[in-house]
Amino acid sequence: MRAPVLNLLIASLAGANLAGTSLAQAQTAAPAPQTAAVSPDAIKQREQELEAARARQKSAEEAQAKLKAEITALGQDRTQLNQQLIETAAGVRAVETKIDEAEARLRALNGREQQMRASLDLRRAHIVEVLAALQRAGRRTPPALLVRPEDALQSLRTAMLLGAVVPELRGRAEKIAGELGELVALRKTIAIERDQLASDRDKVHNDQTRLTALVDERQRQQAAREKDLDAENSRAIALSRQVGDLQGLIAKMEQDLQSAAKAAEKAAEAAKQAEAKAAASANSGAKSGPGAFKDKSRTTPAIAFASAKGLLPLPVNGNKIRDFGGSDGVGGVQKGISLATKPGSQVTTPCDGWVVYAGPFRSYGQLLILNAGGGYHVLIAGMERISVNIGQFVLTGEPVATMGSTSQVASILATNASQPVLYVEFRKDGTPIDPGPWWAANEGEKVRG
Repeated sequence: MRAPVLNLLIASLAGANLAGTSLAQAQTAAPAPQTAAVSPDAIKQREQELEAARARQKSAEEAQAKLKAEITALGQDRTQLNQQLIETAAGVRAVETKIDEAEARLRALNGREQQMRASLDLRRAHIVEVLAALQRAGRRTPPALLVRPEDALQSLRTAMLLGAVVPELRGRAEKIAGELGELVALRKTIAIERDQLASDRDKVHNDQTRLTALVDERQRQQAAREKDLDAENSRAIALSRQVGDLQGLIAKMEQDLQSAAKAAEKAAEAAKQAEAKAAASANSGAKSGPGAFKDKSRTTPAIAFASAKGLLPLPVNGNKIRDFGGSDGVGGVQKGISLATKPGSQVTTPCDGWVVYAGPFRSYGQLLILNAGGGYHVLIAGMERISVNIGQFVLTGEPVATMGSTSQVASILATNASQPVLYVEFRKDGTPIDPGPWWAANEGEKVRG
């Protein structure tokens, strides 16, 4: 009788699911009761569940009303609205990073757990021998069945105390107990990581809801200022179909489209002022840094684009898969950088500037072009949805677009990349330049708007 019991013990130790899972499966497998009548307790439980659902719905409606009132109040103060937009967008991107890191840790932990379970399973016969010897030494009947590593660990520890007179046996038992203890601790760590991941996902969902409301308010104000906004956007799309390359598109927009032309004019004026300010600062020994970007009410770039080297943040969380000057995947040379992102990632502007184009363009998918002044343009492509309009001035770190679920850029699709990819290109006087010197080297140096 003892051998079958030990076999059951070992099988559950190395290969069984958690007790809760086994119980759930047993409950699922059990046939449904054949009674048609519903008990009073079941009716009461359903009423409680319905009441809880109503309470959650009411709470969500109240939170939505509160958020709407808060956004409306913020809308009266452009500085506060900009501040909230940038801070919320930064918060969304920070939580996106935490989620990526947590998922990576969970993959490693789950892999380690599988390795440990496989190792214990391969040494099942050895564990049977040790447990049997310890049980004989302790002259105690083993438990009928153990379904959790915690139970097996407790059984081993108890038996080890009784079998202390056999040093070799004790050493083998301690090794097994150590591995079981590590497996128990590993499962606890995995549970904690999963709880934190669920919490982070809830937070990013709430932050994205808030960000959507803030963006809608910003665009409502923009639409109020630009009465003919829809007509301008339609004309921009029509003009984009008349040109064959990016430089032609930029020239066409800034020449023929009223709002883009005004934006280009403001950018030129701002560039002259910024250059004069930079020259004065250089003469006085002062240096431009992230502090120059603190004024959220500004309507022109904080510093000249040429002076922003080493300060700008990447516009999206992701991994660089192509760099400036490398292969573009279709036989050409990469004129910008490509960042692989997660679906739905938030895109923020890397610099201050005026929007001179926002819409679809040939093989680039959705394309956003910013005039940063001083002859510099920043092109961002591959998004699924853009949330700014032509002529609008945007601040560094401000949310401007959202990624889709797959790549929108033709050159990326040609290499069978299924994940979304953001393409970023810097231009000076129409010529693509290496954006590398402009990116912040570390988190502390990034401009926050």
